[in-house]
Amino acid sequence: MKTLSDDLINFLERQSFSIVSTLDEDGGIHCAAKGIVGMERKGKIFLIDLYKAQTFKNLQKNPTISITSVDENMFMGYTLKGKAKIVERSKIENHVIKTWEERLIGRISKRLIKSVKDYKKSGHHPEAKFPHPEYLIEVDVESIVDLTPSQLKKIPL
Repeated sequence: MKTLSDDLINFLERQSFSIVSTLDEDGGIHCAAKGIVGMERKGKIFLIDLYKAQTFKNLQKNPTISITSVDENMFMGYTLKGKAKIVERSKIENHVIKTWEERLIGRISKRLIKSVKDYKKSGHHPEAKFPHPEYLIEVDVESIVDLTPSQLKKIPL
């Protein structure tokens, strides 16, 4: 497994979601938005999946996965590549579900605050209608690709 730096962990924690890519049985790429709910410095990423749909089916047959997160304002991002393991709902630890719920509340709050600041009336809060998580994706990170253009990377002193 690849060690996750503090900078990478901090970056991923600031993102509201990541794009997870898996491979279907024909080798085609499937992408879906998922929320990161935890990380271990030693190279593990934990993602919540709300649906047992295509990502779940793909991971049952092929554990190859990539996680891509970008920050368009900072013009930087990362892709983490590795192997995934499915953790059934009944085996997800309570603190992981609590973390997911806190992030969900944070997203709803951020949307409400933005609506108030922008003087917009909106009863549209899709996160409030999310189902409970179906399973957890545990990823062992094997490689990390820094997507930041080289001329924008910090120059070490």
